[in-house]
Amino acid sequence: MSRDSKVMTAAQAVSAFVKDGDCLTFGGFVTNRRAYALVREIIRQGRKNLYVESGGGGGDIDLLVGAGRVGVFINSYMANSGYSMVCRRYREAVEKGTLLYDDYSLDVQTIVFHGAALGLPYMPVKNMLASDLINKWGISEERRRAHPKLPDKKFVIQENPFQPGEILCLAPTPSIDVALIHVQTASPDGTCRIEGPQFQDVDIAVAARRTIVSCEELISDEEMRASPDRNTLPGLCVDAVTRLPFGAHPAQCFNHYDYDPALLWEYEEASRDQAGFDGFLTKYVLSRADHEQYLAFVGQERLEALRIKDRAVGYVAGLRRGRPQAVAAEEKRPS
Repeated sequence: MSRDSKVMTAAQAVSAFVKDGDCLTFGGFVTNRRAYALVREIIRQGRKNLYVESGGGGGDIDLLVGAGRVGVFINSYMANSGYSMVCRRYREAVEKGTLLYDDYSLDVQTIVFHGAALGLPYMPVKNMLASDLINKWGISEERRRAHPKLPDKKFVIQENPFQPGEILCLAPTPSIDVALIHVQTASPDGTCRIEGPQFQDVDIAVAARRTIVSCEELISDEEMRASPDRNTLPGLCVDAVTRLPFGAHPAQCFNHYDYDPALLWEYEEASRDQAGFDGFLTKYVLSRADHEQYLAFVGQERLEALRIKDRAVGYVAGLRRGRPQAVAAEEKRPS
């Protein structure tokens, strides 16, 4: 490994770059290429009072919320689509008032991530005008002033100085301490290759002060440079690389594996109340010292059944995606 190598274990990367009170954001979308393994490591290391900016979040962020690690949450969408319409620990925290949160529209949050990557303080948009996202603030100006990582206002309504009479919404860009992204391929110098949809990953990696990347495959810098047209992120945007096969599990990772319906259904049931969630957290996170122990507990046979065999299709044909009870009943039905 070269002197310039950024390769670390997940424990080393989180220890070095994720601190209490940091503003975090995550790559992927809902159940697609989420940095689950890094999230589990953040929980194991006890990080708390986190600010989270979520562009299409899923069960990984719900784990952080349920574990009590998130103090402020800026949100646009939060679900394990196809399993729960709204992630349950997040929903209960909002309903009980135990989580300080605010809502933007999904498209606006994507736009402000791009603005942050460009180094801009805000982005002028029209998307939220005439909606309740304008009329209702989750976090008041007074409460915002108590949180140094939040802008004083959710937005500012202003007339377009170049076209009088046109109204714009000026949405502040986030100040991101750490971006956490799972990719298919990376090399020791931090260069990354994302296959399939990139979502907001490039923007958050550029915008963040620090970026941690987990990857399915770690190849040499020379091999990565041999096909520069296939590369997505330059190493200068990345501070740590950790090889974590199945690091997005139970989410899917395009061209590598499908999502795990059985575990997502298990989480959907367990997270209905805090006691069930706590049991799930102990079973899959706190009782597993690292990602390797997590994978061993899930089981190699189960993981291999999720692996993409035909990249021309991109998913596992015949994977039973319904509730386990419904699948069992279907299997018992006479043909």
